[in-house]
Amino acid sequence: MSTAAPPPGGCAETADTTEDALLGGHIILQQPKDGYRAAIDPVFLAAAVAAKPGERILDLGSGVGAAALCLLRRVPDIEVTGLEIQSDLVELSRQNAAGNGLASRFEAIQGDVLSVLSLLPPDSFDHVICNPPYLASGAARPSPNPARTAANQEGDAQLTDWIEAAIALVHRKGSITFIHRADRIDTLIHGLSGPAGGFRVFPLWPKAGKAAKRILLQSRKAIASPAIVAPGLVLHRDGGQFTEAADAILRRGAALDLAGP
Repeated sequence: MSTAAPPPGGCAETADTTEDALLGGHIILQQPKDGYRAAIDPVFLAAAVAAKPGERILDLGSGVGAAALCLLRRVPDIEVTGLEIQSDLVELSRQNAAGNGLASRFEAIQGDVLSVLSLLPPDSFDHVICNPPYLASGAARPSPNPARTAANQEGDAQLTDWIEAAIALVHRKGSITFIHRADRIDTLIHGLSGPAGGFRVFPLWPKAGKAAKRILLQSRKAIASPAIVAPGLVLHRDGGQFTEAADAILRRGAALDLAGP
């Protein structure tokens, strides 16, 4: 992780937001009290990107900027663009970037995945990351909170639309990384196959011996190398505490090699 000092405190908490810490306090995040709230998934997503100084990264569905800011904190001299459909989250992401001293390397754009090519040119990013709604449209009863429903359940944009947007916006040989439910891996691989390859499947096991509920899936555009199923990472010990490997990512900002050891 970058050796930059922790932020002085982010932007001020309001009646509608809470102040939360990521990366052991190296990112201070304001997010809505109600609606989608970033937890560990965007931190793992950011850790999985092998970005290098000078590269440009797109965060599709960037929310309040959790994944984008974690990545910016870890890797110096990169630029991240966040695309988010909800205007209040776009504004919060801008405030979060400023509060963490990262505004000069972060751009937030309000827009829909379905019309993203009217906002951003194709083939323009070195990496695309995505933490889309996990539930298919109609798979669950909508939440009374529309913002929470929009974050957790697909609307007009289906998972295949998020995949197509990622493929269109990353340049040749660039990486595409999703974090998603393990039971939707078939849709992810089917949608990416052809335009992208070199798959790396990285399970996130809740505990040793338990089935994975989340996976990280990474591919590269116009690459046809064999797929790798990595050993993955166990998140919790039997007592519920994070494992040492998980803690290194979540609190100390370590990178995550999806190829495994």
